[in-house]
Amino acid sequence: MNNQLKVPEKGPQINETKLVPFGYKLLGISQDIEEDTDVYKVQALAAEIAEIMKNNYEAERVPLKSLLFDHAVGEIINASMAVVKVLTFKNEE
Repeated sequence: MNNQLKVPEKGPQINETKLVPFGYKLLGISQDIEEDTDVYKVQALAAEIAEIMKNNYEAERVPLKSLLFDHAVGEIINASMAVVKVLTFKNEE
């Protein structure tokens, strides 16, 4: 009887998963690819605001704060979209 332990030639594969911060996920941008455009800068700033707000919200969740948080998230998205619209506006007259 052969009691030798067989060791695989390759070790186990480890798949790394990078967690995307809330703000970047909310604005749909990647923090890995920084663009030197005004549009990206605005979206990155909005993502940072959302991230700061989320960290504060997680410290104390109460019903009224939840309502305000949800409203503020929508306003961040609206503000970001409005600013991007201004930055990319093309007058076709």
